[in-house]
Amino acid sequence: MNRSGQIILVLISVLFTAYQTVVGQEPFFTVDFFIFTSIAFLVGRQYDLAKFYAKKAKLQDESYKKLVDTFPESIIIHKNNKVCYVNHATVKMVGARTKEELIDQSILDFIVPKYKARAEERIKISKREKSPLSNIEYELIRIDGTTFFFEGTSISISYGTSEATLTIGKDITEKKHQTEKLLLKSEKLALLGQMAAGIAHEIRNPLTSIKGFIQLFKSNHLQEEYYNIVLSELDRINAIVGEFLVLSKPSASIFVEKDLNELIKDVITLMSTQSILNNVQIFAEFDSNLPQICCEEAQLKQVFLNLFKNAIEAMPDGGNIHLKLKENEKGAILIQVIDEGVGIPPERIPTLGEPFYTTKEKGTGLGLMTCYKIIESHKGELSIHSEVNKGTTIEILIPTMTQPLLKRELV
Repeated sequence: MNRSGQIILVLISVLFTAYQTVVGQEPFFTVDFFIFTSIAFLVGRQYDLAKFYAKKAKLQDESYKKLVDTFPESIIIHKNNKVCYVNHATVKMVGARTKEELIDQSILDFIVPKYKARAEERIKISKREKSPLSNIEYELIRIDGTTFFFEGTSISISYGTSEATLTIGKDITEKKHQTEKLLLKSEKLALLGQMAAGIAHEIRNPLTSIKGFIQLFKSNHLQEEYYNIVLSELDRINAIVGEFLVLSKPSASIFVEKDLNELIKDVITLMSTQSILNNVQIFAEFDSNLPQICCEEAQLKQVFLNLFKNAIEAMPDGGNIHLKLKENEKGAILIQVIDEGVGIPPERIPTLGEPFYTTKEKGTGLGLMTCYKIIESHKGELSIHSEVNKGTTIEILIPTMTQPLLKRELV
């Protein structure tokens, strides 16, 4: 330990006493001399100790920073949400040029808004727990404005003379994308298995009936109604296969500019006979001067034919269907198909649109699945709201000619 402070203060005391002895003709060794020299000795010693420990702390701080800089994972030291220090990995991760570009910045400025509350809560917990927390995921913002996913943990530490928070973690964007791809692949395989089982089940039933009637024909039990049943079952198989063909077609349809009002009026005309036979009335409300849409006309007609058919079947005792078309605040077209049918229990709504999941006795679920697929190919959204014994509302959002990215904006 350097004793320069102690030596200087004692030397000052001696020189001052010597000056008084020469000028004032006073004795050199007095009580005041011993008191002031002792004080100078003690104060000098404390000064040297403070200087020693400050230097030691500075060396430790420098060593600590060098150690932190060698870590391959990102380390951020922050206090009161202000960045105090970052390592090289953090600079690279956020796309900064130097550490100084990040120091004194608010860490919340680098966090996507929906994750800010999570980050603030984690900082509070780390201060309270005083131990490393479990890893958690955030979405962060780079200097250039792009975002990435970060997984890290935080712990309360002493930094300098005060308490700070150390956060350590890494960019998991690539890992997350790989995981999502694997999950998507797994979901596709599961869906393939589900659909295969469904196809086998749905086609086996009519084939069993057909087989039985053919055996009756061989036994010369010929009755006209048997032929009708066989033909009906063959039509059922044809319908199932037809729905699958729609689902399997590549999305190379020709999209043209179309007036949605005219398109839906054509569908209402097509459904008028069936609605009258089932004691159902269709009331349509059209906004005038709706923008044009870009669509595959036949596919959209199929969607509305399916929805009207479902609505009519949901009202076995008759009723009303209300169709509303209007432009919403985002400039998209909102279509509502509202029936007064039996409704759908809330626990069944999330599974609607899945293959072979249906609320109908003889349905396949493929019709609604086809509707979802067609609306998705038109960059739109389809949602279902229903109350048991009150009715169901189908809402469809379709982008206009000037809104090719509606789906992204609505999320």
